[in-house]
Amino acid sequence: MNIENFKNILIEKFGEGIILQSDHQSIAVPTENIAEVCQLMLEHEECYFDMLSCLTALDNGVEKGTMEVVYNLYSIPYEHKLMLKVIFPRNEKGEALPDVPTVSNIWKTADWHEREAFDLVGINFTGHPDLRRILLPEDWDGHPLRKDYQAQEYYHGIQVKY
Repeated sequence: MNIENFKNILIEKFGEGIILQSDHQSIAVPTENIAEVCQLMLEHEECYFDMLSCLTALDNGVEKGTMEVVYNLYSIPYEHKLMLKVIFPRNEKGEALPDVPTVSNIWKTADWHEREAFDLVGINFTGHPDLRRILLPEDWDGHPLRKDYQAQEYYHGIQVKY
């Protein structure tokens, strides 16, 4: 199967509006539909994406004003690969973190991937069972993989920058 086959499966189930953009390796879908799309990609008999290989979060910077979550799916029995994306507005300083529905109830590997994305990029995965920092202390200021991140000078009296 190729990207066109996967697009057709999505369009058949959700309609034309489900595909926001695509290229030879990825399909971007509306943020609010990502959990439903992932569930379909797991359950559909021609796809059976039984593995979430990786979930990556990107900050496209203040100039673009967007962020992304990229889902790399793999079907072990069929050896299919698919990259799904959601692209959404970047929050301004002082605003609530952007929300993306969790897929941790679909693939258990998403649990820690989503926690890492929350911790380092600052994306809130709604419905996640245990969304808290995974690499940094709970009281750390900011999200270090944000393009505009400024590291604090001291953390509990210890110099951070060296």
